[in-house]
Amino acid sequence: MDFAYTVAGFSVGAIVGLTGVGGGSLMTPLLVLMFGIHPSVAVGTDLLYAAITKAGGTLAHGLKGTVDWKITRLLATGSIPAAALTLVLVHRFAPGGIDGAASLIKVALGFALLLTAVALILRKHIQAYARRHFGDTPNPARTARLTVLTGAVLGALVSISSVGAGALGVTALFFLYPAMPALRIVGSDIAHAVPLTAVAGMGHWMLGSVDWSLLGSLLIGSLPGIWIGSHISTKVPDRILRPILATMLVLVGAKLISH
Repeated sequence: MDFAYTVAGFSVGAIVGLTGVGGGSLMTPLLVLMFGIHPSVAVGTDLLYAAITKAGGTLAHGLKGTVDWKITRLLATGSIPAAALTLVLVHRFAPGGIDGAASLIKVALGFALLLTAVALILRKHIQAYARRHFGDTPNPARTARLTVLTGAVLGALVSISSVGAGALGVTALFFLYPAMPALRIVGSDIAHAVPLTAVAGMGHWMLGSVDWSLLGSLLIGSLPGIWIGSHISTKVPDRILRPILATMLVLVGAKLISH
């Protein structure tokens, strides 16, 4: 079973390297539906898995100068307190604490996957809409407030489902900063995902919902997977990859909601 986890880690890592999204969107439902891992353990373990793997991406983007640290800071201002508060509320009010929140996590994960699929398909349309209605230079103060609010929504969503920091975060930033280069938006979003998933993951660890052996098995596969996927990505058209990934997310999300 450890080898199967490593293969799963490699597969998801390759897809993340290939498309830039899909870590939480694919790994958590894979652990829940294929391996029968308890939803809260799958989410908690996947959050730390994402924090470690995306730290490497942050380093690469930081060295290339494609991280806007102001945007990252604004997102984190909203997301980190929201993630901590969400975990406290789930632990306190869900029947049986975090273990009793299994059905809630499944439904939240399912809806998060559907939103992620929509974000993948409509990303360019959302960016075009933002340009038409807000121009290339939106009001800085309003944009800053909306960025913090976006971080808060992502923090709540990611802490309970492990999904949203990638595609949803990037889509929101395209909407808020339509004139910013795509590579800089992606780099800023990846950098924000590291502290968010680390804080949320440590919160799950404190609640006893992290499997360290599972985490190690996943990382053994994912690190080479991300490296290979990143190199292949230049040869596969984005217009082919994103619809395939979006279709997969819709199918998995619908299954989790109706499960």
